[in-house]
Amino acid sequence: MTAHGDLPAPQRGLLVTHFLTVRDVERSRRFYADVFGGEVVMEENPAIVKVANSWIIMNPGGGPTPDKPGVTLEVPQSTERVSSFLNVRVADMAAFHADAVAKGAHFLTEPLDRGAELRCYLRDPDGYLIEVGQSTGLLHGLHAD
Repeated sequence: MTAHGDLPAPQRGLLVTHFLTVRDVERSRRFYADVFGGEVVMEENPAIVKVANSWIIMNPGGGPTPDKPGVTLEVPQSTERVSSFLNVRVADMAAFHADAVAKGAHFLTEPLDRGAELRCYLRDPDGYLIEVGQSTGLLHGLHAD
């Protein structure tokens, strides 16, 4: 899928990655590699972790650049309001949850059965919200309550 090993570089078309502005690149890189079983494909400048069929790209924040004038990148200032989040789908919620907790992940709640799916949320070291879900009833036409 990529032209340069595991770097997110499509041979044709496009692919989607997720960029996170982080306080501590090493800590965040370790979190995504450990909790999500990711492969570190670049240590820093930027850090890139391949997670399943996607990539998480991480770098510290900074001010405007010629290609993004007037835009400053910064980590979340509050964990109470979010405008986007990472959505991860797993095959086995119980196994993923137990493994992630054993690796130090902190979930907002235990996985909840919403009819269509099992779902819970956790935060990364910078406070980014991550939804983890396993489709259950949705596979049989049931939607969430």
